[in-house]
Amino acid sequence: GTARSADGAVRDVVSVRLPAQAAYLAVLRTTTASLAARLDFTLDEIEDLRIAVDEACCLLLADAAPDAELTSVFEMADGEIHVTVSTQTAHGRGPARESFAWTVLSALAGHVDSWIEPDGRQTIALIKHRIHEVSA
Repeated sequence: GTARSADGAVRDVVSVRLPAQAAYLAVLRTTTASLAARLDFTLDEIEDLRIAVDEACCLLLADAAPDAELTSVFEMADGEIHVTVSTQTAHGRGPARESFAWTVLSALAGHVDSWIEPDGRQTIALIKHRIHEVSA
């Protein structure tokens, strides 16, 4: 769908809902890669983002409630992509920010954040900027 941000710019938003199981992560990897390619990310940037989304999902799956859904929202703006992945947690614990996986995420995506909603839903947000300028 298309949404308008506060400044009136059109933003592309794609959301994907899947069972919170590792077997479905290939669908997200493919979605991530194709959306980043639409924004003219380089192959290296696409691969970094793909791995980052995969890592974020793995962090969430580690504490996902039984029968939980994994919801991913991709928001494309000019030269950047915002990805949020979220699921219902079993124990309401967020990912450890001092963990190796968190360090990897930060290195790959550039900006990472996470939070837990009062209902126990956990979200990890990534922002990846395209480094190079696209020549007209």
